[in-house]
Amino acid sequence: MASTSRMPSSAEDEDLQEEFEHFDDFTLASSWERFISEIEAVCRQWLTDGTKNLLRKGAISLNIAEGLYKVKTDLKYAMKSYCMEYYFGTHNDVGRGNGNGWNCELHNLQLSFGVNEFLVIAPQSASGVVLDGPEASKLLSAVAIALSNCSGFWPAFVPVHDPSRKAYIGIQNMGTLFTRRFEADRIGSQVPVKLMHLEGLYELFISQFAFSNMDLSMHLFQVNLKMKMTYRTLPYSEDDDVQESEGGFTESGESPKSNHQSRTQWDDNCPWSEWYSAEDPLRGFELLTVWSEKAIESSLEMAEMENVSPLEAEKWLITPCLSEILSDGSGRKRIGFASQLLLLIDALHMSLDAKFVEDFISVENSGPENLKSTAVIPPPTVLDRVLKDLFHEVDALQLDFAEGDHENSRTIKGSPLESLFGQFCLHSLWFGDCNIRAIAAFWIEFVREVRWCWEESQPLPRMQANGVVDLSTCLIHQKLHMLSICIDKKRQLNQDCPKAGENNFFLSAHVKGDSQIQSDISSEDGDTETSFFECDSLSTPDHPNDPESDISSFVHSDDVKLGDPKHSACIRKGSAGIVGSMMLLKSYQNMHAPFTQDPPLMTEDMHEERLQAVEALGESFRFSAQLEKDILSSDMSAFKAANPDAVFEDFIRWHSPRDWENDDNMEKVVSNTNAVVESTNDWPPRGKLSERMSEHGNLWRKIWNEALPMPASEQKPLLDPNQEGEKVLHYLETLRPYELLGQMVSTAFKAAADTLNRTSFGGLKQLTTRIGQLYLTMAATFRCLQKNSLSVGTEDIEDLKRLCAIFGHVESLITLAASLHQKFLQAPRLSESIFNDYYNFYLPKMGTVSIGGDEKKDFDKKQEVRRQEREVVASMFTPPTVNQSWRKVLSMGNLLNGHEPTLREIIFSKRDHLSKNYYASHAPRGYQQELETYRMYICGTSNDLSVALAVASCD
Repeated sequence: MASTSRMPSSAEDEDLQEEFEHFDDFTLASSWERFISEIEAVCRQWLTDGTKNLLRKGAISLNIAEGLYKVKTDLKYAMKSYCMEYYFGTHNDVGRGNGNGWNCELHNLQLSFGVNEFLVIAPQSASGVVLDGPEASKLLSAVAIALSNCSGFWPAFVPVHDPSRKAYIGIQNMGTLFTRRFEADRIGSQVPVKLMHLEGLYELFISQFAFSNMDLSMHLFQVNLKMKMTYRTLPYSEDDDVQESEGGFTESGESPKSNHQSRTQWDDNCPWSEWYSAEDPLRGFELLTVWSEKAIESSLEMAEMENVSPLEAEKWLITPCLSEILSDGSGRKRIGFASQLLLLIDALHMSLDAKFVEDFISVENSGPENLKSTAVIPPPTVLDRVLKDLFHEVDALQLDFAEGDHENSRTIKGSPLESLFGQFCLHSLWFGDCNIRAIAAFWIEFVREVRWCWEESQPLPRMQANGVVDLSTCLIHQKLHMLSICIDKKRQLNQDCPKAGENNFFLSAHVKGDSQIQSDISSEDGDTETSFFECDSLSTPDHPNDPESDISSFVHSDDVKLGDPKHSACIRKGSAGIVGSMMLLKSYQNMHAPFTQDPPLMTEDMHEERLQAVEALGESFRFSAQLEKDILSSDMSAFKAANPDAVFEDFIRWHSPRDWENDDNMEKVVSNTNAVVESTNDWPPRGKLSERMSEHGNLWRKIWNEALPMPASEQKPLLDPNQEGEKVLHYLETLRPYELLGQMVSTAFKAAADTLNRTSFGGLKQLTTRIGQLYLTMAATFRCLQKNSLSVGTEDIEDLKRLCAIFGHVESLITLAASLHQKFLQAPRLSESIFNDYYNFYLPKMGTVSIGGDEKKDFDKKQEVRRQEREVVASMFTPPTVNQSWRKVLSMGNLLNGHEPTLREIIFSKRDHLSKNYYASHAPRGYQQELETYRMYICGTSNDLSVALAVASCD
């Protein structure tokens, strides 16, 4: 019995245990709830971190100017992957849509719905949008529940529909009272005619809260309106541009300077236009006209507002539309001086191992195979035209080379811009493709043309035929200057029967006594004293009525008889006038200063040879005197002719007064001209020669004894033009390739910089400073070129290439500045402000400032246009012509010189006080806050319309 009673109990326990094993515990979370929990955990973490910690953890910057960042996380639900992004700003009220909001670069959702921080959850798919409606609602609900659980008030959005529609749905919990719902969509084509006009858009907005059976045009509904119109200047038509190869190259490889175009370009008045035509860096301008918030009550007001001129807008903002080449920033596509200078540096690199220029054009030895195939020499007809431009089509030039150049230009050892070699270098940049073979052929023909000028005694074009050789220029320019002077002297020597007064071409333009005669090599000695000292200057005598003291009576007199009857047989020749009241030692006569010859011209290499000779001989004074023997002999002969009774001591007193030591008891009077004036009552002058002049075997005394009295006009010229001219031509014809290319590089950079420096761009201090820094950078970089070829290595070539990049940056800035200056002649403030904004934007690309990130950012800084500047900006919007096929049908109103806005943005809003409507029953007592119940953002044109609606409710 007992056993039978226990058996049923045991079976029941087994059934109960089996039932418990298959029990479903509904307290466990579902996948949907776990998805909400994951979202909630992420939101709580973002709320806890705050802005500073999120930035520290690597938030992604979207707009540095406005401080907009985002963080993101990956989520999974129902076998699908989603990405949730949190957008936040470091500035308060970034997206509130206030009056200044039009000037801010906002996120599309910030501008559409007037929000600041927000969440976006989207599927990780190719489209990035949720195509299924229930799925989108479920996602939005999950985020809303998660935000409610963590007391987050961020609006959340889900992208829906087709990606091209840019449609969103969204929700925001505004606390315990209200909820905002968002919806945005877009019409991509065939916009209804009614919605093209402000009146129709107004009625679209009020239809969201007015009764559907009402005639909206007959009722008054007060709403707030803000509007922004965007206008763009006409794009440049291809018909308006000159059809030519890029950068001004011709098909034959000819220099563009000789290729004249019949049509005008924007840069025709710019200094670089004779070498190449630059693309206008400004493709146009974008103008924003902003109307501040105003109250609208009827459709009629909207219709009237459509006819209002944009000139009446509260604010104008303008931003330039930059060309692709300028916005690229790398400068690789740009054709200009910088691109050609880079090719010239490649030619320099190839010339380092060559011995003769002719090797590059020789059939037997023309370099590597790749050079033969790629380096093309232009045809002879092109070469003839370029040489004709250099030598024959030369107008009357202003040969003051330094005029108009930058103050730092002389720090570069190159040839002046307008000089013959300077123009040769600029032509070489565009001759062919600036390869070494084309340069070699051009140089050989250039030297042949120079020799023709020499042999035919024709003036060397673009070169001065007088003056002193400028040692701060490159050696080739010095040689050409020397040759030009030799040609001029050669022509004068070849003149038939020259007159006596015309045979003084070699005479000094001033009297020797007015200059400081000094050896060129004595300054290099260890002795601080110079070998030649300053002479006594001609001074006005104390007795102006004395006819013998009037210097003008001697200046035009070549032969003057002495006044002393004892010396009536002696004839004074070549006198330029008396020297103050100085008297000769052996006769009671005034000392006369003679006309003297100019010292012979010397180039840099000639000076170096003399310095090397001084170092080799050791004793600088004795050798310097030997080198100056011809000059001394000429001066002594002229002095003897002007002073027949003079002795060696007289010459020393005049030529080198520091070598004459006066007695202590001799009275000396120093005139205003610092000349020593001797009293005529104390004659003869008492004194003695210095120690070096009185030593035995003094070379000066020896030369004095050998010198014959002869005025400078009858002496043999110190400069032999035939000999020196042939030396110059020999130098040019035997110049090594690396020496030629080295001087060409420095001269081409200098000439290109001088050309750009002549650009008119207004008072842009930043650009002026940058140009000055460019000259100093070039001068420092070119030091390697002033040595021999063995010192020019790979690092130096790389430095030169980096210099090309810097030059390209400055060239781009100058081009932009010139374009702005032309377009804003009547509004220079705008030109300067836009350039300064772009300069600060472009500065990191020039390598002077390092910024994080590799993202490319376009220049979009806007500049406010003042009232007095609006007419200038409006004039840039020229009325469209009939043949412009892009012109659209005018349909939107608010025309600016016939231009309809390319984009119109409107924000409608309706606000309600909670105490005056049906929301009051849900609001706490005394709650007086004003609530924006409806907000609509409309953006579009006649062919494109986007609408975003935000509605607040108390659900």
